[in-house]
Amino acid sequence: MSQMTPRQIVKELDRYIVGQKNAKKAVAIALRNRWRRQQVQGKLRDEIMPNNIIMIGSTGVGKTEIARRLAALASAPFIKVEASKFTEVGYVGRDVESIIRDLMDTAVSLVEREKYVEVMELAEHLADERIIDILFPNKQNSKGEKNVKIINREKRTRDKIRVKYNNGDFEDKLIEIDVDDEPTIGMQVFGPMGMEDIGMNIKDMITGSLPKKRRTKKMKVKEARDVLTENEASKLIDQDEVIRLAKERTENNAIVFLDEIDKVVGNNNGSGPDVSREGVQRDLLPIVEGSNVNTKYGVISTDHILFIASGAFHVSAPSDMIPELQGRFPIRVELDKLTTNDFIKILTHPQSALIKQYTALLSAENVELEFNNAAIRAVAQIASDVNSNMENIGARRLHTIMTTLLEKPLYEHPKRGEKKIKITAKIVKESLDGILEDQDLSRYVL
Repeated sequence: MSQMTPRQIVKELDRYIVGQKNAKKAVAIALRNRWRRQQVQGKLRDEIMPNNIIMIGSTGVGKTEIARRLAALASAPFIKVEASKFTEVGYVGRDVESIIRDLMDTAVSLVEREKYVEVMELAEHLADERIIDILFPNKQNSKGEKNVKIINREKRTRDKIRVKYNNGDFEDKLIEIDVDDEPTIGMQVFGPMGMEDIGMNIKDMITGSLPKKRRTKKMKVKEARDVLTENEASKLIDQDEVIRLAKERTENNAIVFLDEIDKVVGNNNGSGPDVSREGVQRDLLPIVEGSNVNTKYGVISTDHILFIASGAFHVSAPSDMIPELQGRFPIRVELDKLTTNDFIKILTHPQSALIKQYTALLSAENVELEFNNAAIRAVAQIASDVNSNMENIGARRLHTIMTTLLEKPLYEHPKRGEKKIKITAKIVKESLDGILEDQDLSRYVL
């Protein structure tokens, strides 16, 4: 991350997301500023706050994907939450502090995965030695002593077994290994908001206090290797260090994506479903502004967590948010609506483009899927037209159209003798024209 300039970050995002240059620039600058802040010496570092962002645009234009890819680039803890599932204190629903608790869980999992990679080579070696010990136990005489000849003979035998083991001669041999048998505790706690983690915490406490039972399990060597490797890796990882690093990353690098923020913005008439909207905003304010949140891993400061909010804002505007919350989102970016040319790029350019996905799916049946340029343009044009005439759902429209277009080959294959499917503009027209002409059917299918 320290090597990537904002320009390089945008270039990397271009590999997955079509268009939206302004939004990419805004998040790239925000991400680079976090690294710049950490280079600042002294007390000034703590005074530099992140520039939180609001992305405004209809569904399917790339808001979530931009935030998700950004977090992946920075190897940062990331969580996507829908603002509409929270309610103010006193109403049924989740409290906003659960965002930070879930974020910390994500950070711990992220650091654990990295630590597993670091110790995996040593863990695999230790697992192999344990399997060789099982295949050739180290026997001792009644006095626990051995003469030099016996030691040398056992060493030669062990070396021969190791060579055979490395050649894969024992892969299907059944062996017995000892595995930890975790006690199962079922528990559910009902209570006011903020209490949803109590059940898990009590379960962890009871599980930790109970002695671990070990049981013998019989399995093939190739299966036992994975179990023993994971077991050895767990022993090599310092859990206190994992939590310390996870906490540090959460407080300095984490990204929270608040989706559907516009759903908690609206005219509060004091009754009906709007009654708690402003309350949710007021509950979100201290988290976004900077506060301390209790988690099972300790107290987490949210001062330097980057918040990226998004919403369509069809019936409201960012200016309808409470003034205090508006002030915590100084950067506002409006995302562009997708054009026919954008749809063509989405179908072909990104590394995870839809056509590449369907080509990979059918290649599993040894069938080659090919779209010519006219077919791609026809699909893009239909997506653009349907979005214009009905609800604009952006790039998600391509999923519905491609599913309908390829329903027949996906259903019929594998078909004997047919190894290639070529999709032309004519096939696109024949497959979708009937649906497009029937308005009721097009609303249902597309």
